[in-house]
Amino acid sequence: MEDFTVPEITGDDHVLGPADAPVTVLEYGDYQCPFCRGAARDVHRMLELYPGSIRFVFRNFPIAQLHPHAEQAAEAAEAAAAQGKFWEMYDLLLRPSSRLDLGSLLGYARDLGLDVDRFRKEVTGRAYAGKIDGDVQEGVGNGVNATPKFYVDGKRIDGKFPLEGLEDAIRASVRAAAAG
Repeated sequence: MEDFTVPEITGDDHVLGPADAPVTVLEYGDYQCPFCRGAARDVHRMLELYPGSIRFVFRNFPIAQLHPHAEQAAEAAEAAAAQGKFWEMYDLLLRPSSRLDLGSLLGYARDLGLDVDRFRKEVTGRAYAGKIDGDVQEGVGNGVNATPKFYVDGKRIDGKFPLEGLEDAIRASVRAAAAG
């Protein structure tokens, strides 16, 4: 049995939801992964079902061997984050119809009202490679071996899709938090 670390949320993480939410859901994801695109829909559904109860955290885990545009998409998300638009870019990148070539990413940046010249320089210059690599290394240490990989209150959720295991874990954590 391998020993893995438990993910800890830091100030560098992308967080959606209240900081004091009783349940924390963390995802390691790859923007080009079709399963991550489906999971994004399920995560939004859970956030809507339990408003104020879930803090959602997303970390990059591009798998370039399988998804040639994944690293560039992660750079785009981080470049958007630097301009205060991470979650807006996250939503665009994970739409089922999204394209992740540079031209499409620049179009998304334009649509979001970003400084496109700055965005282009940061994405093509791999300005956020260190952060992305840090997310990947942290993920490896946490036992991530595929995407999406979820943790609910620090506990790794394994299993197949659809995300019943994730949904069950969230429901159990929300019930436990409500009980006291």
